[in-house]
Amino acid sequence: MTLHQTNPAVAQPVVEGLTRQVAEFIVDTGKADLPDDVVELGKKSILDGIGLALSGSVAKSGEYVRAYLTSLGIQEGPASVIGMGLKVPVRFAAFANGVGIHADDYDDTQLAVAKDRVYGLLTHPTAPALPAALATAEAGGRSGADMMLAYHLGVEVECKIAEAINPRHYQHGFHATATCGTYAAAAAAAKLKGLSVEQTVRALGCAGSQSAGLRENFGTMMKPFHAGRSSESGVVAADFAELGWTTTDKILEAPRGFFQAAGGGFDADAIVGKLGSPWTFASPGVSIKPHPSGSLTHPGMTELLRLIREHGIKASDVVKVDVGTNQNMPNALIHHRPKNELQAKFSMEFCMAILLLDGKGGLPQFTDETVERPDVKAMIEKVNFHVHPEAEAAGYDKMTTIIDIHLKDGRTISGRADFGKGSPANPMTYDEAADKFRGCAEFARWPSDKTETIIALVRDLGNLKDVRELTRHCI
Repeated sequence: MTLHQTNPAVAQPVVEGLTRQVAEFIVDTGKADLPDDVVELGKKSILDGIGLALSGSVAKSGEYVRAYLTSLGIQEGPASVIGMGLKVPVRFAAFANGVGIHADDYDDTQLAVAKDRVYGLLTHPTAPALPAALATAEAGGRSGADMMLAYHLGVEVECKIAEAINPRHYQHGFHATATCGTYAAAAAAAKLKGLSVEQTVRALGCAGSQSAGLRENFGTMMKPFHAGRSSESGVVAADFAELGWTTTDKILEAPRGFFQAAGGGFDADAIVGKLGSPWTFASPGVSIKPHPSGSLTHPGMTELLRLIREHGIKASDVVKVDVGTNQNMPNALIHHRPKNELQAKFSMEFCMAILLLDGKGGLPQFTDETVERPDVKAMIEKVNFHVHPEAEAAGYDKMTTIIDIHLKDGRTISGRADFGKGSPANPMTYDEAADKFRGCAEFARWPSDKTETIIALVRDLGNLKDVRELTRHCI
């Protein structure tokens, strides 16, 4: 591999035709190329995404999305807005469902591989990929298998791009779900539209100039907006490419392209020859969240719940809780004294406090009212969230969390976890994912008969002749 110096201090890889390689992968990959285990893993995330769109539809952000769509006068279209009873143009369904899936920060996360990567922080794969795939497939009357293939291609492109770009991309403020997610949606939509390699190259080029989103907005409604807009932007990219819109043919690899402009470079070995080899769902895997909070809280929450149950710990007996992690985790979990539910999702202190007080941390616990409870505020003051040298030494490809619970009787109960429930190391079964789906549907007050029908249809998604057999139960 040759190197081209775009900066005197940093030699960057040059991979001629990388964008075309990605486009060829999208166009040439067929349903037979999806391993059975990858298909089954994907079904859990698809079910999870639909459930989260349901619960997200009743979030405050869902209220605003509905008002926005209504104000546009676009209440007619071929694509469903999950949970809202609306049918709109494809791009707006992708936007609305992307916002809904990410509204509660309860959606799945990609796992990092390299030691310099921040585990669980690379991207949320389903939030941008599924809305684009589902809306485009519904509009075209495509099969469940067609939709699943497009979804998997979107996830794969998104995750490999996120894995390849220099870690600076995320660490310096970009939200990879927003940036890399745009490519996911473009890939999914391009596949379902049957675009050629040339057209798909242009779709990726259009996606690259629309990829945006800053982590400074974490803890606000803009974070789910990022997911929705990336999904919409990918659909728009495929639409314009189909029309003949022109773009660069090297949006990823060029010296002024995405990898260099947004990350200062990339690891070619993380993407060249790696698309579908192995599929991200197979290795290193995708995590389904057990709690509606930032994924970095989940190993600690999983371990704390285990300790509470094993030792019968009561909140009234706790003097202090030390929670130690690597230095990148406080860099994302920035709200140490949260003022609302969105900030609480990025507060290790809140997540520990609510488990000690309520013994659970689901959608009903992450509310503004809960954050304002006096007992919650008092317990937060007892949580010491800090960088622990042992966790730092474990590497950023883990979310190592070390917990020491100091009790009034003088005992200290300790535990450590590298991964949370729902991760590939401690996965959910389809039935467990279905239980999470039921919780989301119940939170949205969704009819139980529709809930059970959706669970059954997603389990059998590969045999659906028309994906509209599924989506008609989602509005």
